[in-house]
Amino acid sequence: MAVFCSVLGIICVLYYVLLVIRAGIMVNFGWFWLVAGAGFLLAALLRRCGQRPAALWTSRLILAGLAAVFVLIGIFSIQVISGMHPSTPDRLEYVIVLGAQVRGKNPSLALAQRIDKALETAQQNPDLTLILSGGQGRGEEISEAQCMWNELTKAGVDENRLILEDKSTSTRENLVFSDRLCGCAKKPCGILSNDFHLYRALKLARKLGYEDVYGIAGESEVLMKPHYIVREAAALLKQALRG
Repeated sequence: MAVFCSVLGIICVLYYVLLVIRAGIMVNFGWFWLVAGAGFLLAALLRRCGQRPAALWTSRLILAGLAAVFVLIGIFSIQVISGMHPSTPDRLEYVIVLGAQVRGKNPSLALAQRIDKALETAQQNPDLTLILSGGQGRGEEISEAQCMWNELTKAGVDENRLILEDKSTSTRENLVFSDRLCGCAKKPCGILSNDFHLYRALKLARKLGYEDVYGIAGESEVLMKPHYIVREAAALLKQALRG
């Protein structure tokens, strides 16, 4: 058991290091892998302390807690994965493109992938209106919506097909503020985001009163995808606990 816990701990810590290398030290929810790795390694160390009752029971409590967390995360991860490949009709009137981090004035990888999918969607549906939704966060020189506008118009999308929503700071606000601009909750509407984010976004949209809503999945980086899925599962678990 000590060897097994050591292996799991090393895997979690190494994955955290890879996330930091790829996305930076401030990678959102990255601490989860570091804490899990430390927990497994601590349990392994306590197991190696022999048959001391205190060490043994502490190890068991740590492992029980980690097991419970990973089981719950696993259950919600299944839901996240189930929503990653939605079917989308051609009759949409609006598509809300959800914002993601901007680095200075340039899109992050996640946002660039959403922009690429938005461009593809716009080219395939010439009558479609895109709502670019996302405010300006810390470290961002322009809003996420403005960044998407810049990239899409540079790629040749007519600015008359684009609606700028640059005040929102969360997925909930993306959806609420976009509807206030054009009443898209009552129309056939797509929500475009990275694949890992769609299940939660669509679930929230329906809760907010979107009547005819569909997901449009952008790509996500293979290395980061396990982290993104776990992060989304944790967000769903948090929502469930809050009722």
